[in-house]
Amino acid sequence: MEYISDTTSLDKAISTLDTAPFVTVDTEFMRESTYWSKLCLIQIASTTHEYVIDPLAPDINLSRFYDLMTNKAVCKVFHAARQDVEIIFNQSGKIPEPMFDTQIAAMVCGYGESAGYETLVREICNEQLDKSSRFTDWSRRPLSKKQITYALGDVTHLRTIYQTLKSSLEKSNRVNWLDEEMKILTSPETYDLKPDDAWKRLKFRGHNKRVHSVLIALAYWRETLAQKHNVPRNRILKDDGLYEVSTHPTRSTADIAQLRGVPRGFERGPYAKSLVDAVASGLERDFDTLPKIHTKKPLPNGIGPIVELLKVSLKICSEENEVAQKLIATVGDLEQIAADDHADVKALNGWRRDLFGENALKLKHGSLMIGISKGKTRLFPRKP
Repeated sequence: MEYISDTTSLDKAISTLDTAPFVTVDTEFMRESTYWSKLCLIQIASTTHEYVIDPLAPDINLSRFYDLMTNKAVCKVFHAARQDVEIIFNQSGKIPEPMFDTQIAAMVCGYGESAGYETLVREICNEQLDKSSRFTDWSRRPLSKKQITYALGDVTHLRTIYQTLKSSLEKSNRVNWLDEEMKILTSPETYDLKPDDAWKRLKFRGHNKRVHSVLIALAYWRETLAQKHNVPRNRILKDDGLYEVSTHPTRSTADIAQLRGVPRGFERGPYAKSLVDAVASGLERDFDTLPKIHTKKPLPNGIGPIVELLKVSLKICSEENEVAQKLIATVGDLEQIAADDHADVKALNGWRRDLFGENALKLKHGSLMIGISKGKTRLFPRKP
């Protein structure tokens, strides 16, 4: 293992890793008090080399590391990649590709719903992780040898896990299943946090266009301030506050003091005036220009038993094919399928439709039935 804290050493390490068929990657970061994650440590390994990179070192330029992340000859292996990739994208504008996420692969290969790294280390590598340094403040220096060893463990075991899961996917002809999931993780839209899209994080209640317009304006206002000042969104105003202000639009800073969902004294703070301005912009907007907001439609009466049957069908499918249920379909998917044969849900597209969706529709319409054979619950063709 080599600890890297300068650009020359990093460039030399990357030159070695550039020739590897794959590298395992993990990051340590801090985000509790900021909007943007603070990258504190990078761990990376090939089958023959292991490195811990200190991005906080004063004499280091990470350009070569980010170049490696887009080297198409080297597969980048992560476990639960989303946060790691988000940090890399925000720091460099680049997304690792090609990429392999062992958490998703493990769910495809039958390692259960959670597929946590610790579980995979135990079940695949037959080892136990030392988690005593889990709550380390990774921004502090110097790091102890124990902390560095702990951090490196997140990529050393990952090599064996990756090779095992990759082999399993190839044997079961499920490589393309993982490819479909990777499309989301390799899309820039997944990580590009545009204030214009901040409203998509919120739940819209009812169909009042005035409320929707103000809430969209407030979401933009909060996201812009959070990014500008690098503070968590809730430090500006919590979701409950946004909902209350949108329902009871404030015309002046004095009005803010009357709202329960807004912290006491907010009307005297630095964000009060801009909040009032955001409300005004929402009220002044032409409601016909609002984006299409999909509020959850009430489910038709009488579909409860159909949903329950689909749940049983999903469990059967999951156990027979050794794929995690939540990767195949959610309860929301089942509700939508029960209500609409053409529902726009993942379970009716791609490999999920082949594995589960078609049978779900057949069960719904009575051409399949659920029964018990030799002590196991199965799906059977329904005889005329």
